[in-house]
Amino acid sequence: MEVTSAIRPSSACRARGLELAGQLRAAVMGGDDVSITRLLSELLRVKGLTRGQRIAMQLKALQNLVQSLRSIALNDETTGLYNRRGFVQSGTRLLDLAARDKQTVHLIYFHLRQVELIASAIGPSARDVLVRHMGNFLRDLFPNYGVYEILGRLSNDAFVALTPSAQYGSRQAILERVRRQQRGRDPALSLSVGVAHLDPARPVAIDELLRWAEAAIQVREQVSRTASSGLAPPNPMTLC
Repeated sequence: MEVTSAIRPSSACRARGLELAGQLRAAVMGGDDVSITRLLSELLRVKGLTRGQRIAMQLKALQNLVQSLRSIALNDETTGLYNRRGFVQSGTRLLDLAARDKQTVHLIYFHLRQVELIASAIGPSARDVLVRHMGNFLRDLFPNYGVYEILGRLSNDAFVALTPSAQYGSRQAILERVRRQQRGRDPALSLSVGVAHLDPARPVAIDELLRWAEAAIQVREQVSRTASSGLAPPNPMTLC
């Protein structure tokens, strides 16, 4: 019993370990070298514990920090979706499986058009609210997310989905589902949509599919800008 209690940190120690891990994570992400040094020093010299409890707390804090950094490396912090790196890694595995099983896969690229306009007019906090709304919208739109489908945020205003579902096989079908999902939502989303398909008989890399889908977006947006003379901002709930 004495050995067990000596190496098991108290609840207060565990809480402090989590707090230090969170502060270290924030300092690392912010490039705050002074805070990193101070926190590591505190972690090494924490008092009021047995040697075993101190080591256990230090290990837990560092494990939590590593886990957080690993998650950040693959996930977008604002939406919780994959970032570009995470999407490419997971998407590549899905494409490999699809090629092996001779299954068609569809890549849907979404451009959230009002992000920079809102950021300029209202501020970054309003932009983050809109981006989080877009992330939740995609989770609703792709209910098999996390099982058969992969979602990602590639940049401030670019979002993407990879799915084997046949109902996303045509752009028109996707737009109709987007319209249905948008009804009654606030704020409304102004989206451009591009689609690319993996032919299992002629497999390509995930980067190539992304380029095809993004090119489809750019062509349609260029046509839209030409038609409107580029003077009017996009209206809410518009799709192109």
